[in-house]
Amino acid sequence: MSQVQKASARSAPDQETDHGLTIRLMEHLIIPTFVIDCNSNVIIWNKACERLTGISAAEVVNTKDHWRGFYPQRRSCLADLVAQGRYTEINQFFPNWDGVGLSDFGVSVETSCPMPKLGRTLQLAVDAGPIYDDSGTLIAVVETLRDITAQKEAQFSLESLAALDGLTNLANRRSFDLALANSVRRAARENSHLSVLMIDVDHFKAYNDSYGHQKGDDCLRAIALKLRGTLRGKSDIAARFGGEEFAIILPDIAPSTAENVAERLRRGVQQLNIPHLASSVTDCVTLSIGGACGRGTELDPHALVAAADDALYRSKHNGRNQSSFAEIGAPSYLF
Repeated sequence: MSQVQKASARSAPDQETDHGLTIRLMEHLIIPTFVIDCNSNVIIWNKACERLTGISAAEVVNTKDHWRGFYPQRRSCLADLVAQGRYTEINQFFPNWDGVGLSDFGVSVETSCPMPKLGRTLQLAVDAGPIYDDSGTLIAVVETLRDITAQKEAQFSLESLAALDGLTNLANRRSFDLALANSVRRAARENSHLSVLMIDVDHFKAYNDSYGHQKGDDCLRAIALKLRGTLRGKSDIAARFGGEEFAIILPDIAPSTAENVAERLRRGVQQLNIPHLASSVTDCVTLSIGGACGRGTELDPHALVAAADDALYRSKHNGRNQSSFAEIGAPSYLF
């Protein structure tokens, strides 16, 4: 036997040994990893993936059931989309993906997974990379996963702190501006109504002078609590606009409904009966409110706030403890 034949005779067993070693190494990686073939059959489901998902390798290897580790119903995982060349569909399954994680080495996304076996949702960083043979034919896709739940929760907490007013826990001015811009875009897209309420605590400087700044802070917190209780869940946004001024964004409600919200809020704060003997209005804390409403493409954030501010001025000019309202493109009126 020639030297070439001897080398050739040794190559097949050596390759098998290398292949077996590769599988064993992958099975014991500390990174949760699974591998599917080009038909989405699971080839490898390593021990770290078992720990992450609560699903054993015996349950998924040689099946197409890897989705069970992440979702309550059958759906494509990132590896499936890569294996099937369905790159244009990635946004449908991972809405926050914008193509930034796409390269010659595969695809990267961050996603929220319900993890049914664990009974809790995890935030995962997911990478799916194709494997080709020497001829360039796809033979497998490797998906690796990283639990980033703690990082995302910490990031969310920091973002929440940055977005909230420290005294009242309402949205701060910056958050209000961003939310209003988003609401205007949505109203234009859906041709829906959008209202803004501008709110001022009547004679608040006199309140602070009479009762002290600590009582003033307590007063603002009580009003903020009443604002939150008046709103419709997550769709409405209440913010501390600055000092004793508050603002509310009311998406997708008719002007008459916005008027009702303003009046309900005004009455609700008066019914708190927070003493204010320095007020020229009454002997308790009251609000003046100005509202503005527009619809569809006629809306502009600055114009909406300006119209609500003008309505607020009318409320204060006409005696305070009342609400005024204006429709963009229509005559203003008082209620």
